[in-house]
Amino acid sequence: QVQLVESGGGLVQPGGSLRLSCAASGNIIEVYHMGWYRQAPGNQRELVADITTGGITNYVDSVKGRFTISRDNAKNTLYLQMNSLKPEDTAVYYCNRFTFGPFPWGQGTQVTVSS
Repeated sequence: QVQLVESGGGLVQPGGSLRLSCAASGNIIEVYHMGWYRQAPGNQRELVADITTGGITNYVDSVKGRFTISRDNAKNTLYLQMNSLKPEDTAVYYCNRFTFGPFPWGQGTQVTVSS
């Protein structure tokens, strides 16, 4: 059973930073094209950033230049470094594979950007 466990969220002021982590069972992080997603209240879940098995990264326009996706294959962990956070970044953040359909979703980690 695949397990994805997100952590690192919290309450931060506008302009602040957070680093999210996604711990995965097995070697999922290394084998699959992975992504970070977010879901704000009343909105659908959206892709924020993804990273291919070859290390190519892609970002939604609203986070380009502020967020960085990376992974540590040895630790089976996916990361999302978030800088210059804005109130509109407030959401629950999830990780999952980008292709072949999602694994069972984890519980996500709440990010709240507010003064």
